[in-house]
Formats: sequence, structure tokens, C-alpha cells
Amino acid sequence: MTTQELARLVDGTLNGDGRVEICRAAGLETAGPGELAFAEGDRAQALAAQSRAGCILVPAGKPVSGRTTIAVAHPKLAFIRAAEALHPPTPVAPGIHPTAVVSPDATLAAEVSVGPHAVIERSASVGAGTTIAAGVYLGAGVQVGAHCVLYPHVTVYAGARLGERVILHAGVTVGGDGFGYVFAEGRQQKFPQLGQVIIEDDVEIGCNSTVDRGSLGTTVIGQGTKIDNLVQVAHNVRIGRHCVIAAQTGISGSVEVGDYVVMGGQVGIGDHVRVEDRAVLGGGAGILPGKIVRRGETVWGRPARPLHEFKRMYAHLSNLPRLAEKVKDLSRRMGGSNE
Repeated sequence: MTTQELARLVDGTLNGDGRVEICRAAGLETAGPGELAFAEGDRAQALAAQSRAGCILVPAGKPVSGRTTIAVAHPKLAFIRAAEALHPPTPVAPGIHPTAVVSPDATLAAEVSVGPHAVIERSASVGAGTTIAAGVYLGAGVQVGAHCVLYPHVTVYAGARLGERVILHAGVTVGGDGFGYVFAEGRQQKFPQLGQVIIEDDVEIGCNSTVDRGSLGTTVIGQGTKIDNLVQVAHNVRIGRHCVIAAQTGISGSVEVGDYVVMGGQVGIGDHVRVEDRAVLGGGAGILPGKIVRRGETVWGRPARPLHEFKRMYAHLSNLPRLAEKVKDLSRRMGGSNE
């Protein structure tokens, strides 16, 4: 695409040569003459002047002297749109691979692709344009919406429901039994795991993450939520819309998460916690069972506490070695004075 065509695509204002041909998207520091980059923030703006990129997306009102730029309201968002146009996904040919096992009772809509050694059980349904990659397993009665992508070795247990445009990366397991036991008669008795999982539209779940079925109710992942690799979502958890959950986070049973919540990596949440809308849980935060994280609050630490309080306590903790030396010095002086 030419820079003039890109400017029209992202609804931006071109400054420079509109005939420059751009073939791909790249990082600001590594981009070459035929590549598009973006500069957002003061540091990136400073780097942009030395960049070799053929075109740079910049914030409105912040041109870069001597460079061809496109001014937009949100450079990173515009970069996403441009990258989608410059790097369209490789088309997947529809059809069922000869080694796939598809129940005659399953329903596959038009333009579905089923890869090698995939298994689709009885009464399962797959929506139009969905890709089922190699080794995927769909249990009985599973519903998969239109234009989803299930990467290799995804497992979806019986009865789970996936909305439209859901992306499950390699190794994701949806609908396994929750970790529910009752200790009685000298041993752990398994509590019934009879519920289901609902994953709403536009959800993306990273490699080797797990979403358990409800025990007696339903586990729900809300519309547009994005989950990173190696995340555990336990039974009866309800996660709202457009949340972001980073890697190695563990969410215990019966947790309620509101909309637009952000969780950093390695967050641990005890059972029956409520995290309200737009809360932020910093990396490594530990939320004790039954606690409430209030709307819009940012928490950090183990156990988690409001960010301002965590910072104050951490500053005191950092001063402990110096305080210990003062105490030792005072003790020596007091001992020497025979007091």
C-alpha cells in the first residue's frame, strides 16, 4: 500500500511523500524504508527522528521533521488497523481432513475447516467460517459460534458453549471438572461437577490456559475478555466484559469479576472474592478469600492492599536494614554506659 492509501485507511493526515510503498509493519527501532512503524509517547517521539521507517504513525500535532508521517488520534490503534491490512491472515481452505473423526450427528456450517485428527462428538455444532485445527477435541453437545479459531490440541468438554470470533490457542482446555471435594469418612469425596461453561463473543484465551465447568452452575467468560497463557479459571467463576488477565494468574471458585478489570501476571484470587468494575490487580497480588476489591481500585501485594498503602508499607520495609543497624548501634552504646 502507498502511504496515501494508508492515511485513508486509518483516517489520518499525511505529512510527506504519499507515493512511498509500504509492504509490512515493524517496530520503530528496526523498521526499514518499506515498513510502517508507530511512535506513541515522548521516548518514542525522540526515537522517531532517527528511525529508518518508510512511514510513522504519530499523534496529531506531533510531526517528525524530515520523515513521512501520518497523524492520528491513537497511533497504536491505527497501527493495529494498518497491520491487519498489510498482513492479512493466511486463508484456510474449508473442508474436513480425511483423518478427522466427525460424528454424523454433528452440525458443521458452511466454510468450516477441520484439521487432521480432530474429533467432533455427537450433537456438537460449529458455526460458519470456523477453523478447527489439528488434534482439537469437541465433546458431545459443544456449541462453537461462527468465525472462531481453535488452534491445535484445544480440548472442549461436553456441553460447553463458545460465542462468535472466539480464539483458543494451543493446549487450552475448556470445561474440565472443577477442584471440588468434601472430606468425609476419612477421605476426599468428589463434589458433583454438573455445570457448564459459556465463553462469549470475541474472547481470546492463551496457550495452556484452563477454564473449568461450573459445579452446579455456570462458569462465564464475558464478551471481549482477553486471557493470557497459563491462566486457571476455576468452577463457577464469572468474569465480565473486556477484562485483561495476564499469565500465571489463578482464580479460585465462585469468584465474581466485573467489567474492564485488569489483572497482572501471577495474581492469585481466593474463593468467593468479588472484584468490581475497572479494578486493577497488580502483578503478584494475592486476594484473600471472601474479600471485595472496590470499583476502580488499584491493589498490590500479598495480601493485596490499596496501592498507596502498599507503597507506604514497602518504603518502610526497605528501611528495615538501616533501622536494624541503628538499633544495634543504640544497644551497644547503652551497654557501654552501664545503663
